[in-house]
Amino acid sequence: MPADLYHLLIALGIGAVIGAEREYRSKSAGLRTMIMVSLSSCLFTILSLKIGVENPDRLAANILTGLGFLGAGVIFKDENRISGITTATTIWMTAAIGMAVGAGYIVLSLFAAFIVLIVLILLIYVQERIEDLHQARTYRIVCAYQQETLDKYEELFKEYGMQVIRNTQHKTEHKITGRWVLIGPAANHRRLTEYLLNDQNIAELSF
Repeated sequence: MPADLYHLLIALGIGAVIGAEREYRSKSAGLRTMIMVSLSSCLFTILSLKIGVENPDRLAANILTGLGFLGAGVIFKDENRISGITTATTIWMTAAIGMAVGAGYIVLSLFAAFIVLIVLILLIYVQERIEDLHQARTYRIVCAYQQETLDKYEELFKEYGMQVIRNTQHKTEHKITGRWVLIGPAANHRRLTEYLLNDQNIAELSF
């Protein structure tokens, strides 16, 4: 089998393994996307070496620039939380591995793929543990307006061990709405949520 076909098959396998992990976690860029990213990066690199590009580093920069639109397409912002960054960086890393395969650095690319899988599969448990200890949530409380603000809830948040990052309040004709970004342990969030759900003064609650 020609070496170039061998490299394409390796790129396909690496893209499939990384993509399977993203697909399993129901991410926006999954199995087929990662395979295509790895294969295309590998093929572009092979062709550049065969054609004889004067500055191969420019080709690498162009490949990563071309993948920028993919990364931007999988990043979403929801209020105070941004999601999809890990998937976007995984696309870039998969492209880099595909380029390494196309350039003939097979051992390097396999080792890099192994490290990527460790980060994606094993370190998520470390991340979850950190989030259990230091979790950010947005709370929205709506109450009937009774000639007072919702500052009393800030004192309640502190009693439950929460750190208030951001606070906004606005009043309509008969209601007052408050929105807070709170940081604290997941257990404290659960206890606070239970209390707020049983608060008869709260007309609407989202968290």
